[in-house]
Order: sequence, then structure tokens, then C-alpha cells
Amino acid sequence: MRSLALLLAAAAASLSQYAAAYQSGHRDIYHDNYGQELRRRNIVYNGQIADAYDFVIVGGGTAGLAIASRLSEDSNTTVLVLEAGDTGDAVADSINVPVNAYYAGLPGSSYDWKYTTAKQPNAGNRALPWPRGKLLGGSSAMNGLYTVRPSKIEVDAWASLNDGASDKWNWDALFNAMKESETFTPPSSQVQQTGNIEFNAASRGTSGPVHSTYPGFMVPLVGNWTSTLADIGVYVNDDAYGGNGWGAFVASSSINPSNWTRSYSRSAYIDPLPPRSNLAVLPNATVTRIIFDSSNKNNLTATGVEWAASANADRQTVKVNKEVILAGGAVGSPTVLMLSGVGPSDVLQAAGVDVQVDLPGVGQHLQDHISTQVVWTTQAETANSLHTQNLAANSGNTAAFLSFVNSATAYVNITDLLGDSAQQFQQQVASALSSSVSSLVPSTSDEVKKGYETIYNTTLNTILTSPVGQVEILFSLTNGPVDGSATVAIQAALQHPYSHGRVYITTSDPFTLPVIDPQYLSHNADLVLLREGLKLARKIGNSPPLSNALGDEVTPGSSVQSDEDWENWLANQIGTEYHPSCSCAMLPRELGGVVDPDLKVYGLGNVRVADASVFPIQFSAHLQAPVYGLAEQAAKIIRATYNGVGWPSANGTSSASASNSTTSSGAPSPTSDPQKDTSGALVAVPSIALACVGVLASLLL
Repeated sequence: MRSLALLLAAAAASLSQYAAAYQSGHRDIYHDNYGQELRRRNIVYNGQIADAYDFVIVGGGTAGLAIASRLSEDSNTTVLVLEAGDTGDAVADSINVPVNAYYAGLPGSSYDWKYTTAKQPNAGNRALPWPRGKLLGGSSAMNGLYTVRPSKIEVDAWASLNDGASDKWNWDALFNAMKESETFTPPSSQVQQTGNIEFNAASRGTSGPVHSTYPGFMVPLVGNWTSTLADIGVYVNDDAYGGNGWGAFVASSSINPSNWTRSYSRSAYIDPLPPRSNLAVLPNATVTRIIFDSSNKNNLTATGVEWAASANADRQTVKVNKEVILAGGAVGSPTVLMLSGVGPSDVLQAAGVDVQVDLPGVGQHLQDHISTQVVWTTQAETANSLHTQNLAANSGNTAAFLSFVNSATAYVNITDLLGDSAQQFQQQVASALSSSVSSLVPSTSDEVKKGYETIYNTTLNTILTSPVGQVEILFSLTNGPVDGSATVAIQAALQHPYSHGRVYITTSDPFTLPVIDPQYLSHNADLVLLREGLKLARKIGNSPPLSNALGDEVTPGSSVQSDEDWENWLANQIGTEYHPSCSCAMLPRELGGVVDPDLKVYGLGNVRVADASVFPIQFSAHLQAPVYGLAEQAAKIIRATYNGVGWPSANGTSSASASNSTTSSGAPSPTSDPQKDTSGALVAVPSIALACVGVLASLLL
């Protein structure tokens, strides 16, 4: 009896040490049963991982961490995330303070992939920067925090392009998945009144990991946004999140209102978790290729993932028991496929990579939003001027104030842009289809050309003629001064480009960045749409009540008046709106598709892609909300394949209602918020266990 008591006392001491570590500010150190050193929940800091995992996720960004969190809810499943970038711990303030996205952001730093495009002949022959997050959280750790959803029309159009996709990827499915990812908090009454904000809470999520709300401080100028748009005939939307995402509104942002910090994939899906022995997140691990068993040439099986800490480090391989899930984004995912021998054979051969699967659509159909802005001086308070004043006075920069980010937006349709000329424009775009297919598709593959034609016709005949926004108009209050005067900007961003590009490798060296050629403005329709968007931006700035607060237009200025003036000017000004997608498109293989509706790569038995690259068409939306929805849906599909939970099973029961005997201890359910779970209950688990063991030991002694 005494020996049992001593054993229990030792267990109590061990639990006490664990509880102290877990309850400390950084959850400092604990070890899983592979002996790897983990800090801040499930992140591997000493580089030691197991030899094999059921699932290896390539990319610890917006989608990758969400999928990892959901898959590891099943305790019979082991999950490894390989992220090329660092943890982000050293730049926590740049990440967590929302307004630092504008004043102390990560683009251009070592936490940015620092991609640039090929020179763009229709954009002043410039090679343009393409910032993408290279750290845990990916671009969700450095974006502008907009939470905007696409419209039902767009999502259903995507589903209609694929047989078997209607139940997984129609609006109802994605809508529910986006809600599951989100906890929405309404604004304070003061912020709502100041910003003239309208919303419908019924369209929002209530218990998901990612927080979405409005800033804790609102610049008064925002309150003029929707009334100005209404006065010039643009629809004002009081429910932009329920499937009709067009018109003018003040968007919510990915902010946690409990402390006014950025809510992103790491802080939402990973940091709140208890220790999970079946989950490891390894930073500073660049995936160099997927290794295949090529005994079945028609359906290759991935047996391992090769990675390295740097270009000069030894290559290491981790074995794959079940699947590889690519979540590297619109650049990373096609790049890894091509480095692994899966892609257009001509590209692979030119790069010196052995062809495993000739899949011509890999890297093709690349689409991006492009934008530029009209700028005015103002005597009114802006976010930038207030921030500068507060810094100078060393006061006023409270957490609530520092949560301010731009959020006033409008998705304007073709009638808003072209009025009575809209039908003529549609006819012109339709008549250009044949020449566009023959001259603009950067591929010799007939399948890819057919895919471009399908996307083109869907955009033209389903989306262009609908109320869906063709251009996004954004109100920016974070611009710096010009000649000592505060400024505001109204930006215009093309949403549904007819110009498609590609991503491709030129070498087998995985540490050489790929070529990114979006072929900006190669189709004249894009030039016309963006030109008209900028003209509308000028009209908004010159219309009351907003115009009452604005001074002189400083960019582009009064010298730009004619259509030709606008086109010449914007070609030398446009840049990315940071929303690349579509480069591993979910389309039938005969249309240059890369993945099927289950996200499986054609020709590969156990490799999926789950990120923005699988969307076959661009959305009129910022991409993080639909990507979170995609990740939630992907996890359901995968869990259903192996554990019978997540996706509706044969008996019609889904994970939301079915009990799961394999769920990890302390794991949040698919519809719960890990942040809420871990704030008290999970911390209490070791404490309660400690108390029980201690009492029992004392009684036995």
C-alpha cells in the first residue's frame, strides 16, 4: 500500500510540474511521447520529430494549421505540419497589433517569401512584389484582417463546374463551414454608431476558433461611407455575409475583442490547444519534394515527404502512413507538386525534374486581384494622423485604438460601373473568347485551354450579369501624409480577371523561387473594368457627405481625365491586392484541373491540395474567410474517409451531431472555440488531476 502511495505521490509531483509549466505565460516546455521539445502548444522547437505520421501537411499557413487542428482531434491520428518559415514569436507585436499591418508589417522581412512577378508588359514592364507569409499562420499573420465572404452565386458557380461537387462545395456547404470557423462579436454601440455599421448576426458564426468583430475604435470619417455610396446609387448591404456579398458595407475584421489582437490561424487553431501527443508543428522546414512509390504508374502513392532546414542543410525524410496534404497556397502548392514531378511535362523537363505524372494544369489558371487608388488631402482626422499624434504625445495608443484597420468597402457590379453600356461590354467580352483562348493561355495543353474557356464563360455569363461585384472599392484611412497634409484614399480592385497566368519552376532546386506570371491586364476587359472602378472611386470622393471632408485630389490628379489618360496611368500604378488563387484548380482533368471535389490530385492516390489554389474562379471577396471554410470542409472530408466522422456518413450522421470516441482528450469539437475551452477548463484539467492524486496519496500514506 505504501509503495502505491509513493507512486501516486510521484505522479502528483509530475503533474504539479506539468501544471506549473502549462499555466505559465508561455506554457514553457513539455515533451510528447517522441521526446520532442514543445513550447506554446504543439510547436516543435528542437527539430526532433517522429519518423512517420499519418498525415503530413505541407504549409503551416491559413489552411494548414486549421486542418492540422481538426485532424488531430482524433486521437488515433498523427499529424505533422511542415512550415518553411519561423514561428513568428520574435515579431509578435507586428503580428498581434492590428494596426501594425500598416505601420510595422512583415512584408519585405524574413517572414515574407518576397516573391516578385515576372515583368508585366501591360503594367509598365514592371516586376511587381507579391508578399506572402512565411511563418506559422502564413498570410493570415500579416494580411489586412478583412473578413469578407464570397457570394452564393460565385460559390455555386464553382460547384457547378465539377461533377460530384454540389454537396461539398455549394453555397450551403461552404457557408456552414465558414460559420463553423468563426466567432462573431458585434461592435460596441459607440463604434457601430460612429461607423454607421449594419450587420445581421444570424449570418455569422458563434463558436468557431477565428474571432471576427469590428475595431475597438472607429475613425469618424467611416460613418460617411455608406451614406455617400447610397446617394450615388450603390446598394447598401445590411447583411453582406449571408450569400449576397455585394454593395457597400463596413466589413468585420479578424480581431479578438477580448484583447484587441489579430485572430489568425495560429492564434485561433493551434495556440489554444492543450498538449496533443499526436500533433507536431515544425517550423523552419522547407519541403523539397514528395517521394512516391511508383509501382502503380496510374495512381502513385506518396510514401514520404523530403524537407530541409535550409538550402545547405541535409535533406531529411518523414514517412507518410496515410496522406500528404498540400496547403502552401497559390504559389507553394503547385511549386511542391512540380518539384515532385507532378505537373506540365514540358515545364518539368526544362527544369530537369523527372516526370512522375503529366498534369498540365498544375500552376495554370492563376488569377489575382489587382488594385490602385485615388488619393485626396483632408483636414479631418485619419487613422494615420491620430496614430502619429499619439506617438508624439506618448499617449492615446490604447489596445482598442491600435485595433483600427481599414474596413469600409463596396463591391460594385457591372451596372454600377458601366450603366447602360454594360450589355455592350458583355458582348465585346463574348466576342473576344476565341482570340483570348488562342493568344492569352500560357499553355500548349488543349485541356488547359478548355479550362480557360470554361472559366471565362462562367465569369461572363453567370457572374458578370449578376449583382456580384466586379470591382471592390475600399476606403483607406491609413495612408501617410503628402507634403505635410493628411490624406485618405479610395482604392479600386479588379475582382474577376479575364487575364490568367501561371506559376512554374525553372530548376529542380527547391530553394530557387518559382516564376510567377499573372499576365496582368493582358485581356482588355480587365483594363476597362479597373478604369471604370477608378472613375467611380473619384466620383465617390467628390460626392457628399464624404466630399465635405476631402480637399484636393493629389493622385492621379486633374491631368487624368479621358479613358486613355486613366488607362495609361493605371498601367504604371497597379499592384496586387494580395489574393492569388486558382493555380491547382478544382476542375475535371480534361479541363486542366488538378484536384477533384475530394481535393485529391489527379494521378496520385493519397495527395490532396487544400488552400486558395483549388478555387477555379476568383471570388469577389478577401480570401481568408473562404479559405478557413475550405479548410474546415477539407478536414471533414478527410476525417470521414478514415474515422467515419466529419462528413455525413452512410447513415446521414455528421460530426456535429455524432459522438466521436476517438476524439483527443481536451480537444475542441468541430464547432467549438478552442480559445474558450482553454481559457479555464483545459488549464483546470492538470490541476484537478493533481488534486485528486494528491488526496489519494495522502489517504494511503
